[in-house]
Amino acid sequence: MLIRRCLVALSVLFAIASTAEAQTEPRDHSPEPTPAVARLKPSEMRAEQLDKLFARLIKSEDGAEAQRTEQTIWNLWMTSDSPTADALLAQAMKASASNETGLALSILDNVIEVHPDYAEAWNKRATVYFLIGRYNDSLKDIEKVLELEPRHFGALSGLGMIKRQQGDLAAARAAFSEALSYNPHMESVKRALEEIEAEERPI
Repeated sequence: MLIRRCLVALSVLFAIASTAEAQTEPRDHSPEPTPAVARLKPSEMRAEQLDKLFARLIKSEDGAEAQRTEQTIWNLWMTSDSPTADALLAQAMKASASNETGLALSILDNVIEVHPDYAEAWNKRATVYFLIGRYNDSLKDIEKVLELEPRHFGALSGLGMIKRQQGDLAAARAAFSEALSYNPHMESVKRALEEIEAEERPI
């Protein structure tokens, strides 16, 4: 019995000592660091991805890889922070493909009004304007696209096409050249640039 009492007393003493040590030991109550990527907004994450993709696209010497990279860039451009806006953009593209340009423009007008920083909505509206011959309206939207995404080789290509239609070959050449500086794999733009350079050569 005496031994048992001694063991109980020792257990109590060890428990008290452990508690006291825990109370005197300094504690770090600061939250655990969060990985940097988790603190980024979706738009910031897309911006980082685009930077890497453009670097890959410019250096790529493999046609298939370049095509995949270009498609990934387009997918990111068509993705915003709003799933609703993305769905409406898809509807507008479908309407445009069905020659329902009035409906496409109406949808895009609404998207741009609510999400004015959605570069691809401006680009798609610029495309619809181009298709129906409203070149000045298309140019205004292209200007906004390039303000939001200066590397938008699609918008730059569109700019070159409009300027060529308007007879401004110098501006067309500049736009096509800039588009190729970001995406050197656009064969149609290369051909257009070659044709312009041929037209500008003295006979």
